[in-house]
Amino acid sequence: MTHRSGTADADAADAALGRLPVREALPALLRALDERGAAVLCAPPGTGKTTLVPLVLAGLVGDGQPVRRVLVAEPRRIAARAAARRMAWLLGERVGGRVGFTVRGERQVSRETVVQVVTTGVLLQRLQHDQELAGVDAVVLDECHERHLDADTAAAFLLDVRAALRPELRLVAASATTDAEGWARLLGDGGEGGGDGATAPVVSAPGVSHPVEVVWAPPARPVRPPHGMRVDPALLEHVASVVRRALREREGDVLCFLPGVAEIARVAGMLAGLDGAEVLQVHGRAPAAVQEAVLAGTDGGPRRVVLATSVAESSLTVPGVRVVVDCGLAREPRMDHARGLSALTTVRASRAAARQRAGRAGREAPGTVYRCWPEAEDARLPRFPSPEIAGADLTAFALQAACWGAPDASGLALLDPPPAGAMTAAREVLTAIGAVDAAGRATERGTRMARLGLHPRLARALLDGAREVGARRAAEVVALLSEEPPREYGDDLAGAWRTARRGGDPYASRWRQEVRRLERAVTAGGTGPGPSAAASPGADGDAKDGDAKGDPAADHGRRTGACTRSDDAVAGLVAALAFPERVARRRGERAYLMAAGTGAELSEGSRLGGSDWLAVAVADRPVTSASARVRLAAVTDEATARAAAAALGSDGEEVRWAEGDVLARRVSRLGAIELVARPLTAPDPALVRDALLEGLRREGPGLLRWSSGAISLRQRLAFLHRELGAPWPDVSDAALLERADDWLGVELGRARRRADLERVDAGQALSRLLPWATGDAGRLDELAPERIEVPSGSRVRVDYGEGQPVLAVKLQELFGRQQTPRIAGGRVPLLVHLLSPAGRPAAVTADLASFWKDGYRSVRAELRGRYPKHPWPEDPATAEPTRRTNPRR
Repeated sequence: MTHRSGTADADAADAALGRLPVREALPALLRALDERGAAVLCAPPGTGKTTLVPLVLAGLVGDGQPVRRVLVAEPRRIAARAAARRMAWLLGERVGGRVGFTVRGERQVSRETVVQVVTTGVLLQRLQHDQELAGVDAVVLDECHERHLDADTAAAFLLDVRAALRPELRLVAASATTDAEGWARLLGDGGEGGGDGATAPVVSAPGVSHPVEVVWAPPARPVRPPHGMRVDPALLEHVASVVRRALREREGDVLCFLPGVAEIARVAGMLAGLDGAEVLQVHGRAPAAVQEAVLAGTDGGPRRVVLATSVAESSLTVPGVRVVVDCGLAREPRMDHARGLSALTTVRASRAAARQRAGRAGREAPGTVYRCWPEAEDARLPRFPSPEIAGADLTAFALQAACWGAPDASGLALLDPPPAGAMTAAREVLTAIGAVDAAGRATERGTRMARLGLHPRLARALLDGAREVGARRAAEVVALLSEEPPREYGDDLAGAWRTARRGGDPYASRWRQEVRRLERAVTAGGTGPGPSAAASPGADGDAKDGDAKGDPAADHGRRTGACTRSDDAVAGLVAALAFPERVARRRGERAYLMAAGTGAELSEGSRLGGSDWLAVAVADRPVTSASARVRLAAVTDEATARAAAAALGSDGEEVRWAEGDVLARRVSRLGAIELVARPLTAPDPALVRDALLEGLRREGPGLLRWSSGAISLRQRLAFLHRELGAPWPDVSDAALLERADDWLGVELGRARRRADLERVDAGQALSRLLPWATGDAGRLDELAPERIEVPSGSRVRVDYGEGQPVLAVKLQELFGRQQTPRIAGGRVPLLVHLLSPAGRPAAVTADLASFWKDGYRSVRAELRGRYPKHPWPEDPATAEPTRRTNPRR
């Protein structure tokens, strides 16, 4: 069955098959699949779970197994290619025979293929085309611990297939480090007789026995934690120094984990010129030849330093590696739903990822891992990576679910449910582009979008752009948007397009391959239904192919002549179709406002500077910045922006409080972007009233005219409310604004602007809040008198400011008064400020009788020499009160 040629390679492959530890777990795995149809396989790195298990399930190795067709789903293209090549080598064959692979833009299979390795994205596409997976007997979901959204979605769909259509379909969830119990519950409930609470069997395979020594190598000085895409350069310098240390202290090749392509490039630059070592870079964008060279290993060549992203964590064996240097960081997708921006974020790697990375050093022999963080921090790392469904953009997931027949995803078997807010945002996008109807069901257009293998935004841009500028040009721009060009291509989308056309680098090669795929996909089914460009929420998108009636983008394209458009115009249109809420208008030298309301800034020296309008394709917002940073955009114009983002357009009256007054005008907007504004001569009185209330809320009742009498009335009412409560009203700012209708209704109905409010007599308006209905209003002067008559006959004003009311009066005017004056029905004594003849404070008391008895003597001794013409009797309690000096008396 193995088609071997008898060569040394065949002998080596036989020996490799015999050494794979997962062999010991195969009987239990096969028994579990025969009995339950689904199983969880936990096997450490290097055991053969990715290579031997599919071959056994297919009957290509082992005895007595019938030949079956097996799909193996990998999270990454590099892992899918590597797994297929490894399995073909174990069989002594070339890829494309009995073992093949399919990834986006590349396919090596034949009629003989029995085991096919695919990415999870390709598996989703196949499930949407063929829910029964006709001809497939078993599916292996590899590296399910990584919790990629496509993998979780594929698992949910496969469980649906097993429960409703194909109970005989076998399903294996395989990983080295995973939540085995969670997956066992999920696969058990989704299998035959699902819902009974049964769990799928968990089968464990022994690991490779090579020990891995852990060396803790934290930076000597603290480094700044990552935020957004930024990594402290000091950490990268430290990682490069640890690589050099590892080369000195240990034998074998070094595998260094870094979070992204930019960090790999920086560390590679720091390691340039290493004596006796070759520096290689492995990531999803690396050329296939480089990836294959790294995975093939060397015989007797120089030592290698392999700088890799997390693609090297799982499924791949890098021959010759005995040392791992782990920077401790990873990248995870995050969605800022408030700003409509999705981006990768740098986070601390989980403990599960750290174990996976360390295991790379012990695949072939004892090894060492250098961890670039303190040992004390290790226990604080998250146990597993965050599931992508918890923080990513769910637009593509929501469309997949709608096409599957589960618009709200509530019926899907998922380890973690999608966040409600993220699903709502995703459905709004899908409704706006005509992919789903008002009930959330996939339209014919949405089904076609899902089958293009693109994010729904890009699918919309491809379908509608192809009708406007031709399939080829639309496909070229969309291919640029589906995989962001290298930074050296610049931030100008049209410039990057021209660079890719003439480029000979690996990115340009992949881009051309993707262009061919997209052009075939869009031309195979026509240019698609028409209403997407301006579909308003609720549009069903079910127009016939080629029908562009009512489509502003299509009408604009015909008016401007699609065939004669420049590259800049085409790039701007396609980018605007993909990201309509990111069309942006200039508001400063390098500053823009996007339709979504987010500010955006160009980098210094950007070629895009000075353009009035941009279609922003890629932007991220640093944690410390209020504005997004534009990383890729195209120059466009207002007409294109308005056509592509027509669903965001609005035209109506706007009456609001702005810049300290009522602003009334008719405004045309594109989302948050103000296009045209004209003054309103006769605004709606209700809107004016609301604007005036907003002004009062912002600036407070101080907008009104507060005379001294009005201020006094408010203070007296506040005192009575504080001391007596109802029916005396609360006259705080918040209460007055809440009851504006009760006391300001008449004036608000007449006012039209700030000046009208400033003329309102606040005291007269405030008097409307007095408790007239209960009759208590007539007791205002009794309970909180504005003035108090003192023994001298003077009527002295009471100060009702904060706290206890104050009566400030000259000491001689109170001669003969035994008790402190009281108000509020005798409940509250006044705080008496006794003044000198010159009106300066001499004493303060709330108990006048006590003052005459104990305090007066010292005040008299101090003041009688200073004011000899004024009376200073021995007994003030019985003396005659006066406002005059002795002679005048």
